[in-house]
Amino acid sequence: MAASFPPDDNNEGLVARSRAGDNAEPLSVSEISQLLKRTVEDRFGFVRLRGELSGVKRAASGHLYASLKDEKAVIDAVMWRGNTQRLPFQPEDGLEVVASGKLTTYPGRSKYQIVVERMELAGEGALLALLEKTKARLQAEGLFDDSRKRRLPFLPGTIGVVTSPTGAVIRDILHRLADRFPSRVIVWPVLVQGQGAAEQVAGAVRGFSAMPEGHADRPDLVIVARGGGSIEDLWSFNEEVVVRAIAECSIPTISAVGHETDTTLADYAADRRAPTPTAAAEIAVPVRAELAATLADFGARKKRAILRPVQLGRERLQTRAERLPSPEALLQPQGQALDDLSERLRRGLHDRAAQGRERLGNLRLSPATLKRGLRDAKKSLANVRLAPSLIERPLADRREKLAAIARLAEQLHPERPLERGFVRVTASDGRTLTDRAEAAKEAALTLKFRDGDLEVATGDAPPPRPAPAPRRKPAKKGTPPAQDDLFG
Repeated sequence: MAASFPPDDNNEGLVARSRAGDNAEPLSVSEISQLLKRTVEDRFGFVRLRGELSGVKRAASGHLYASLKDEKAVIDAVMWRGNTQRLPFQPEDGLEVVASGKLTTYPGRSKYQIVVERMELAGEGALLALLEKTKARLQAEGLFDDSRKRRLPFLPGTIGVVTSPTGAVIRDILHRLADRFPSRVIVWPVLVQGQGAAEQVAGAVRGFSAMPEGHADRPDLVIVARGGGSIEDLWSFNEEVVVRAIAECSIPTISAVGHETDTTLADYAADRRAPTPTAAAEIAVPVRAELAATLADFGARKKRAILRPVQLGRERLQTRAERLPSPEALLQPQGQALDDLSERLRRGLHDRAAQGRERLGNLRLSPATLKRGLRDAKKSLANVRLAPSLIERPLADRREKLAAIARLAEQLHPERPLERGFVRVTASDGRTLTDRAEAAKEAALTLKFRDGDLEVATGDAPPPRPAPAPRRKPAKKGTPPAQDDLFG
């Protein structure tokens, strides 16, 4: 119903005037805006709106600004930073969501808006649409290409597992590893669903990847595991931050999220997908018993391969030996030749003895024959003349060599330098001293000059008296004098 105003004669005046009996003072724009704000917030203190997101934008402050729309209307929406940090998904344009909050007005633009406190996807259809959209975008970047996949290590020494430390998943993995091939396992505990789970999983994968090469705790293989659940329970492994962390990991990874029919974006980014966490343990390590059997089989094959040539050689040798003639057959011609030669030797010796006997019988040894032979021998001996020069020449040569040696000995005699003014220093035991250090060790020294010896003391002690010369025994009569020594 339209408001009615009392008639006024001066209704068209230029200056606003208060009317008689009028108590309605004019309101300012700010006042009416505040009244509208209170009215809207009181009337719509809590509402739930379903619509499609449009114009999603995050400010530097962390606040989220967007619009909710349907076929006929649009309403602005704002979500403060504290609430955006608790969002379980990444808002994008085109997503159909259910926003819970309160309506308010924004006086600066004369608009009303909803302050969103909670935002959810409008059903699984919207969730799947977001999943397909994220998958297409990441696939276009090449994060799911087969060329990025790496081979898993055949026998990892250390296995890193990113999962909840209290669930059944880690127990299943540990039991399966113990049954197949006991390995060292490092568990990085994380949340696997709910608020903050995606950030923890991504941080754990990046933490393993950031370990330097050669580090004692750096795993050779990383398993990202979680048990089964609904699409909402597994949504943390569809988050872009987890997918990028797995794709950028420098260590080969296995994704074991959910049951066999569950598929997440982490499965596409990992190097290998396992249908279950238990299957991930089976993929990670071989069966030790099978390896032992394989090694034993290889050892047997190696032994057979080594013995086979020996066996073949033995068979060939036996075959060839059977074809060889017997030793008796080989020696028969030689034995026959030996018998023939023995017979010829016997006949030859017999004939030679007969010839010798005949020559001896024809030889007549008479005394006249022997005397004639002796006379001929004496004549031959008399014709031999021994010239004296044959004996005198070698004696002269030896005499000349002896004289040369005597002259050399005379020149090298140690007393000869004394005649030219040199002195020979000797110790008390007669040793000739050539070094000053050796002379300093002696208490007395003997200086030999050309015409005699001089005793010299090197310290305070008096020089020792020279030992008396031994008396020479008189030579026996008829004994020739001793020959002088050529070397002094």
